[in-house]
Parts: sequence; C-alpha cells; structure tokens
Amino acid sequence: MSAARPRSLAGATILQVVPSLRDGPSGNTAVDIALTLLQAGARAIVAGDEGTLVGELRTFGGEFVRMPNDTLNPLRILRNTRALTKLIASERVDIVHAQSAGAAWSALAATHKQPVYLVTSFPDRLPWHSYVGNMLRSSLARGDRVIAPSAYVSRAMIERYKLKPDRITVIPRAVDTASFGPAAVSADRIAALRRVWGVLPDMRVALVPGRVAPWNGQMSMIDAARLIVGGGDRNIVFVFAGEDLSHPRYARSVRRQARLHGIDTLCRFVGHCADIPAALAAADVVVVPSLEPPLSGRAAAEAQAMGRPLVATTVGVLPENLLCPPRMRDELRTGWLVRPGNVGELARAVGAALALDVTAYEALGARARQFAEFMFSPQSVAEAIRGVYTSLLARDT
Repeated sequence: MSAARPRSLAGATILQVVPSLRDGPSGNTAVDIALTLLQAGARAIVAGDEGTLVGELRTFGGEFVRMPNDTLNPLRILRNTRALTKLIASERVDIVHAQSAGAAWSALAATHKQPVYLVTSFPDRLPWHSYVGNMLRSSLARGDRVIAPSAYVSRAMIERYKLKPDRITVIPRAVDTASFGPAAVSADRIAALRRVWGVLPDMRVALVPGRVAPWNGQMSMIDAARLIVGGGDRNIVFVFAGEDLSHPRYARSVRRQARLHGIDTLCRFVGHCADIPAALAAADVVVVPSLEPPLSGRAAAEAQAMGRPLVATTVGVLPENLLCPPRMRDELRTGWLVRPGNVGELARAVGAALALDVTAYEALGARARQFAEFMFSPQSVAEAIRGVYTSLLARDT
C-alpha cells in the first residue's frame, strides 16, 4: 500500500469488525477503541451484530453497521465479503480490524485488491476443530498486523502458523478497572458478603475464584490449606467462589478432602458469586491454583486491579499477568508464582502473603493496582491498539 505522503490517524477511517456490540469484553473494547480514535481525529466505524452498546457508540460520534459475522458459515461469510467490499470502497476505509475468524476471512477477500491494511485479533485460545474451521481460523494469522492477547498465545501462533514474530503485537484483554478497584467497593458491600460467607470480623480470607473443576486446582488449595492450618494458623477462611454444579463428582471430592483433613469448618463453598469485585475486596489474598492453562488471565488481572496479593501457578498466561522474581525484583512483586500441583509451594506462597505486615501489604496492594491500570485498563488497551493502527499508517509514503 502506498500514498503520496505519510499518514496519521487524523483523517483516517478505521473499520472494526466485531462479533457484536453487546455489553461484554469485545463490545466494550470496540467502543473504547472507537472513542480513542475519534479523540485522535479519526473516523470510527464498527460493524457487527447489534447490542446495547450501539447507542453509546453513536452518542460520541462513532458509526455502526449491522453485519453479523461471528460465524463459520461459508454462505454468511460470502455475503459479508460482498458487504465489506462495498463498505470499504464507499467509505474510503484505511484499516480494517477483524476480531473473529469469520470476519477475518471475509476481510481478507474484501481487502485483497483494495489499498487497505488488515489487522486481526486472535482469541484467548487456539482450538482444533473441523478442517473448515481450522482453515477459516488460519485467516487470523494473515493480517498485516496480528494482535495476540498474550505471549503464551503468540508463541502458539508462531508455531502453528509459522508467523514472523515482528508481525505480532501482544496486547492483553482489558479489565474494567473502574469497577474492579478499591474505591469502587463500599465497606457495606464487603461486610455483607463476609456475613453471607460466615466469616467472623477478625478472620482473614483466602479467596479461590473460578468454577470448581479438576483443571482449576481447588484440590491443591485444600491440600495447601491443610499445611497452612497445620502450621498453626487457624485464623483464616478459605472461600471457593465459583459455579460448582457442572462437575458434581469433583466438587464432592473437594469437600470430602476438606473433611478428611479436618479443615471443613474453615472452608466455604459459596457457588457462583454475583459480586466478584466485592468478593475480591473481601479477600486478604487471591489464589488461582490452575493445573491447566486458563482461558484467560482475567481473574489474576481483576485481583490485582482490586489491590490484592495474588498467588497463581506457572501455566498459560498467568505468569504474564503478575510481577514477581525472576521477572521483577522481590521488593517490587505483586504476587507469587508456584508450580501447578505443588502443594508445598502453594502453602508457602499463601503464607507469605498473609505474613506481610500492614505497611508491606499496603505497598504490595498499591503496586498491584498500578500494574493492573498500566496493563489492563480499557484506556491502556485502547491506546495500545491505536498504536498498532498508527504504525501501519506510518508505512504509507
């Protein structure tokens, strides 16, 4: 692609093709990006299925085009290709950002003979499905610039699709750091939740968020809890906050293990929690003991946004989502990493977090919050994506 002079976002037209503008991670990110673009003097168009965020997008000057694209149906992809081809030409689009496999396939065909850059975003996980599905998902690797949600996914993309590393930009998923923040949760919400959990005022809480399932490592936390309590610390409650109906046999075995260890009175299995920000605020330490790579590192990011010490395992994206040695000096840590299934390491890390004095605890919490705002806030993520667009436009000479 070439032009008579260098280009910038001012005056450029950016088209995002997203699954929908419903109130969710992808929809909110699309709106945040559009607002950032408009503030830079660009024109922001979003194409996708309708949702509650369409009005918000239009309120500050963004444009919406209905185009259901979260599909691998070949006929729908063909129709979207024709629609995108017309839209790109009529609206003089400079960059298309496709955020699903179907959208990327349509966009590849639509931009093939037009002077347009294509940006694609990979999902949090690279699934293996049918031949057709895999072929369509390969379109996500063919953008002029490819955005990966983590270095973990980036490495998998490079291996599977033989991508050159300089075509990939790692930008994590955004977290609502306004809702997930110490100032956003009142003392009354925290106290109410602790009462529901049956936690006495002077007891500390180790929170394990997430669905009760074998790969999420709740059994490891039970075994670590036995070591912590066996070391003489009984002024602690272990709260397991997550849906526990999908894997009933495993959920029963976790409860049975707690009884066998004699710590069942210190464990709370509270099921799905509707107020996760308050749950995190009520915790003294948050534990993510995953045995297998989680779909995203969202729980880790949200815990730090709330200013809570984090203990997580060295699987998937989790090591990227906190600061600790050897990546960072000990005095700058925001949490602890342990090997998956290593009960001794898990117990020691939780114990270390709970052993911090008030000054050290508050300092760690402040660092965790600062790290989360820098890495995961909607503004930071939107600015990083805007930087990808800017770097592409700067190629035009």
